[in-house]
Amino acid sequence: MKILKAVVAAAGVMLMTQSALADTPPRTLVVAKSIDDIVSLDPAQAFEFTGGEILANVYDRMMRYGLEEPSKLTGELAESWKISPDGKTIAFTLRPGAKFASGNLVRPEDVVFTYQRVIKLNKAPAFILGQLGWKADNVEQLVRKTGEREVTVTVTEEYAPSFVLNALAARPASIVDEVEVSKNQKDGDLGNAWLSRNSAGSGPFRLRTYRANDTVVLEANPNYSRAAPAMQQIIFRHVPEPATQRIMLEQGDIDIARDLGPDQIKAVRAKQDLKVAEFPLAAVHFVSLNQKQEKLRNPALWEAIRYLVDYEGIAGKLLNGQMKVHQAYWPTGFPGALTDTPFKLDVAKAKEILAKAGLQDGVSADMDVINLPMFMDVAQSLQETMGQANIKLNLVPGTGSQVISKYRARGHQVMLLYWGPDFMDTHSNAKAFSYNVDNADGAPQSTTTWRNAWLIPELSEKTRAALLEKDTAKREQMYLELQRVVQKESPIIIMFQGQAQVAMRDKVKGYFHGPVNDMIFYRGVTKD
Repeated sequence: MKILKAVVAAAGVMLMTQSALADTPPRTLVVAKSIDDIVSLDPAQAFEFTGGEILANVYDRMMRYGLEEPSKLTGELAESWKISPDGKTIAFTLRPGAKFASGNLVRPEDVVFTYQRVIKLNKAPAFILGQLGWKADNVEQLVRKTGEREVTVTVTEEYAPSFVLNALAARPASIVDEVEVSKNQKDGDLGNAWLSRNSAGSGPFRLRTYRANDTVVLEANPNYSRAAPAMQQIIFRHVPEPATQRIMLEQGDIDIARDLGPDQIKAVRAKQDLKVAEFPLAAVHFVSLNQKQEKLRNPALWEAIRYLVDYEGIAGKLLNGQMKVHQAYWPTGFPGALTDTPFKLDVAKAKEILAKAGLQDGVSADMDVINLPMFMDVAQSLQETMGQANIKLNLVPGTGSQVISKYRARGHQVMLLYWGPDFMDTHSNAKAFSYNVDNADGAPQSTTTWRNAWLIPELSEKTRAALLEKDTAKREQMYLELQRVVQKESPIIIMFQGQAQVAMRDKVKGYFHGPVNDMIFYRGVTKD
């Protein structure tokens, strides 16, 4: 087995394949997880889980989600901000003294460069800022330096200010060092190639090493303008096998294991020097029926399926806490989340619903599922309970990329999948689950409604109205009502909310794992 031996010296960190140390070094935190999803570490491009986690610890943003209440935004690089009466213009004042890892001061020019750069590069996450009406041909007029420490941004419609601020707290809005990035531009790429493997942020850490499918090393930023992190280095080791992660944790080769399954978690709980922390995640898990399939269009079928899920059995016994029962599209823990769970396993009720609709003979359909233990376990449970009401599911396993690609192409019949918000405003999921005004095959959209061919002009109009509503309390109620409709009357059956189970050595304190990867923070970690 390849074992980590981390040696901290003036020259840095050396990874060796020798016998394990009794403990990792005191100012180094070693995390084992699968990191092969990294495509780029440029904030304007990174759209994967691990990349988001790393960027959250390397870059600051103007706004940041609150640690205790993620929906409550706080200023990070922004000391204060003023919103115009129509909500279309926001003037930010920068916090004085903030520096990038290079030692350069954070200036309004860096904020302007960052936002304009995201739009001009137009990589995968650019749509988050593009929602504000920013385009390559207008962003220079809409994002401007207006004072020595002031940046003014303008949006093209009267959106709810909370929506705009949430978008500016999202990953692509991570502020980059214009001077350093500009030095490393090549062939007009705005530094994209360089930032994919380097960093230019003002956060508590900076990127020291990135070796694809092997190692990421972060080191403390010597110019960080707030309290310095206790850990001098964070080392991410690519260890895809849960059993190997568990062994490394028990031997002291790592401090945190991130990808353990129920069996490994059970074993860790039995060890006195180890612990398991649980954190709610923002991802919701669902079964959806493609409305391009005529046999799946009857609303009675949708209703019956809601009573053919063993919610408690799957969440509690089968997955041992890796999911919690949740039946609405906005996750628990955020204002505007519908927490009612009106459905439970009731085969007799499902049969009655089907019989009244003339569907007593049931239907047969293929269900695509990611071929990993957690998803297959859920799929097999669904297959068994739905079969009791003559709904026959033929499981079609595939890799994550195969399943998701098929979903994006609307090539499925029934789909078992999950969805997470791109930013912490309710509209992120509302647009995905309650908005679709163009159902044409040639108009692909990043929404689960379009992918299931569920055309809903009236519900879409209500979703749009909620986006524009400026009264926070009224807006929240509008989203609650939207969730109630989707919960009871859609071909998308939301069942669970994910929950992370993180195993770590007992001496590790201060690890913060928020509901999204952009809220996993290491700056407060200590080791006794």
